[in-house]
Amino acid sequence: MERIDLVDSFAEFKEFKNIETETLMRIVEDVFKAMLIKRYGSDENFDIIVNPDRGDLEIYRNLLIVEDGQVENPHQQIAYSDAIKIAPDFEIGEEISEQVALEEFGRREILSIRQTLVSKVQEYERAAIFNKYTEKKGEIIVAEVHQVWKKEIMLLDDDGVELSLPKEEQIPGDFFRKGDTIKSVVLNVTMKNGIPKVIVSRVSPIFLERLFEQEVPEIYDGLITIKDIVRQPGERAKVAVETYDDRIDPVGACVGIKGSRIHGIVRELKNENIDVIIYTTNMELYISRALGPAKVDSVKLHPDEKKADVYMNPDQVSLAIGKGGYNIRLATKLTGYTIEIYRNTVIDYDDVMLDEFNDEIEQWVIDILKSIGCDTAKDVLALSVEELEQRTDLETETIKEVLSILQAEFEE
Repeated sequence: MERIDLVDSFAEFKEFKNIETETLMRIVEDVFKAMLIKRYGSDENFDIIVNPDRGDLEIYRNLLIVEDGQVENPHQQIAYSDAIKIAPDFEIGEEISEQVALEEFGRREILSIRQTLVSKVQEYERAAIFNKYTEKKGEIIVAEVHQVWKKEIMLLDDDGVELSLPKEEQIPGDFFRKGDTIKSVVLNVTMKNGIPKVIVSRVSPIFLERLFEQEVPEIYDGLITIKDIVRQPGERAKVAVETYDDRIDPVGACVGIKGSRIHGIVRELKNENIDVIIYTTNMELYISRALGPAKVDSVKLHPDEKKADVYMNPDQVSLAIGKGGYNIRLATKLTGYTIEIYRNTVIDYDDVMLDEFNDEIEQWVIDILKSIGCDTAKDVLALSVEELEQRTDLETETIKEVLSILQAEFEE
């Protein structure tokens, strides 16, 4: 018999990398069974043999030998006189198998079968991709940049599956070119119009959690538990950890000797500052730790309002607030308490409020300095040029000019 060459041999299906040969054979068999049922009303007396190596298949029809003149269905029965022409030792009641000739299938029917087969294989592959990545949700994957667009980056995994990294799921400062390798976490998987859409993320707290699991064996083994993570991607993150093993220092284990463990994570996150703190149910202590690196003197809780009044020395206020207010916002998010910061009432009568310099310093500059907790001249003078640059993003010349004006006030 000539080959029923439906797909120019099974080699055409090599592009469907997520389908095993056994599965492909089953799909082909199911498609032909459906065709036989449509054509003959049943597939019960047919055997289909798929030959993936040769790229074809064989169909055999099993016919019951009946007495001459008793044939009711020529697709299921054969007359005794016709059977003994094939082999003289056949007897009535036995079955005879004959190969179905290619000529029985019309060209149009073959084309329809081929299209159905391709459609079924694609449908199966898409379902396999959807199931695979649904199971991988929350896991880190490594993929290659295939295409960079303004609003998203298309990645390809090792099997050539397309993944989407939207702009909003990229860390500020991320810059990738075609061919680069990217680490990300599977965020969401949806099916739209039968096509799976896999969204990955680099800003999700889960991404940071998985990075810690990769770098810190104690977390992977369950000796240290990550209780919560909050992030301002690319700027700062706070990670609360705990352990029930008194022999383990959870913060030290996460940071590593000389920062060996956490440095790799920081580099992956574009130098995002990461504060690792020990989780506690003592909310006053938890809030104090969450506001680090600032040193807190005391905390007064208002549990009914989920509010905390935090008192500290004036020189710690800017640290508690942090650049752009990220530190206090993340501490609020981590603890679930609205945090109000108050300076300890130590009055320095020699100090001068910044607002009194609005005739020499532009008001917008004063507002920026106040936003980092510097309300007075001495608050500003207590910080170096480098610290002011880092926390305010003001230009160096502007900072030096401000410091010069403030210093002149006390020199007089």
